[in-house]
Amino acid sequence: MSDAAPDTPTTAFAAVDDLSDALAGQGYLIDAELAVVVHLATLLDRPLLLEGPAGVGKTELAKALAAAAGRDLIRLQCYEGLDEARALYEWDYARQLLHVQMLRDRISEELSGHATLAEASAALARTEVGVYTEDFLVPRPLLSAIMSDEPTVLLVDEVDRTDEAMEAVMLEVLAERQVTVPELGTFTARSAPWVILTSNDTRELSPALKRRCLHFSVDYPDADRERRIVAVRAPDVEEEIIGDVVDLARRLRDLPLRKSPSIAEVIDAARAASHLKADPARRERIGGVDPALLSLLLKFGTDVEHARRALAAGLPASPAAERGPAETEWAAAPAGGSVTERAFGAGRARSAARG
Repeated sequence: MSDAAPDTPTTAFAAVDDLSDALAGQGYLIDAELAVVVHLATLLDRPLLLEGPAGVGKTELAKALAAAAGRDLIRLQCYEGLDEARALYEWDYARQLLHVQMLRDRISEELSGHATLAEASAALARTEVGVYTEDFLVPRPLLSAIMSDEPTVLLVDEVDRTDEAMEAVMLEVLAERQVTVPELGTFTARSAPWVILTSNDTRELSPALKRRCLHFSVDYPDADRERRIVAVRAPDVEEEIIGDVVDLARRLRDLPLRKSPSIAEVIDAARAASHLKADPARRERIGGVDPALLSLLLKFGTDVEHARRALAAGLPASPAAERGPAETEWAAAPAGGSVTERAFGAGRARSAARG
């Protein structure tokens, strides 16, 4: 079993500005408020739960933080049906069986001196064959972060894809920085991992999990910061082109789409637009937008068609008569709040209906 966890957590960043600068050095331009919360999470040694729509940079933040702090990144990608064997640990049964087979002859010799089967059975029960030891333990991401001798960043990505039973399994790691293996005992963190959980808010997480975390709702960046993000990630693209693509993405996010353009998709579209501009044959435009860019920014055919109609007509959304079920839910959401909040409301309504 591992050594005791450090009494006091350590941080690579003396101040919030140091954290922001270090992340900028990795190409991640962090929001000022989020930077404060991330810094507090490292100082207080608390897990950080980031909730928000897909594509706003939650996962990239964990990657950039690990690189900026010089820590290893350990990632648990969550999905429906994730179980303890894939998240915590499992036993290497093949090696255990081979180990027992190698000991078989020796065990036979040891038991041959006993007159009865009962005596032989009792002697075997007292014999330690060493099957349940760390040699046969296969750590998965949660236990790997606990057992690591080097400082790590543990990313639990898309935790909302699992069920509450799996959330309960994670609580020991989140609250106490330890994992209990019944056959061996409790492993306590050798170095305190920084833990970041991300959620696309497709379902409500349990209060028990939320209570153990610092929380921050991540939304799409404002226009200025998004332009700066794209400029950092696509330095060869002209500023004018970046501005046009970012403006297009923001217009699309105001539409009731199944999936709004992520920042990564905006970066790809900006690079593509730079090439398209140099091609004199690309003159077909709908609503002032090259159709190829819509295909890069949107991932569903229905979204592309809806965006084409809306942009060509200069309308923010299609008429009620043309809306599909998802669009109707979006339009019926409360008028107040951000586009993201309205989209979340529709998403949760669909999840509740399926439940």
